[in-house]
Amino acid sequence: MTEDHQRALIERSIPFLDEVKNRTAGKEFEAWLNTTYGPDSELYQDLARLIKIGVLEEGWAATIEVDGPRYRRSRLAEPTAATHYFSITAVYMDSVERYRGQYHAHPYGELNLVVPLDPGATLAGPSGWQGPGWTAPAPGSHHYPEVRGGALIALFYLPAGRISYDITGPDRTSAP
Repeated sequence: MTEDHQRALIERSIPFLDEVKNRTAGKEFEAWLNTTYGPDSELYQDLARLIKIGVLEEGWAATIEVDGPRYRRSRLAEPTAATHYFSITAVYMDSVERYRGQYHAHPYGELNLVVPLDPGATLAGPSGWQGPGWTAPAPGSHHYPEVRGGALIALFYLPAGRISYDITGPDRTSAP
């Protein structure tokens, strides 16, 4: 069943990626995503259900510990012609207090489906803190992924699979 749910998530993502493949991440696109494919949409509901199964039930998503069990990620699909050259990655982050993950840059931007597991869990995005819905950091942006209010999953789509961890960020303990 594991392979079926993971494959279903990738297959469900492909028409969405076809629709957005020529759009540029940023605040305007983030607003469009939240209006068009927000938490009440069929797409959001399907992807959220499938990624929860992968993280919480079957263990095929967010399997690699980055900072212990509270910060894990794993790539679910490489960028290929089938995925319109987006990679698909799942990240699990759990915060008791506000929590910062690994500093990174988005050479071509990033689209994040935010799926809170705890009521009130939010992810920092270009337009502020986001509960259920989307963030879309613009090309060239860089940040510490930050979560507050509990555990969540971010299902993120990267154009050309590009993400850079070889960038030095500000002190992890300083306020943004």
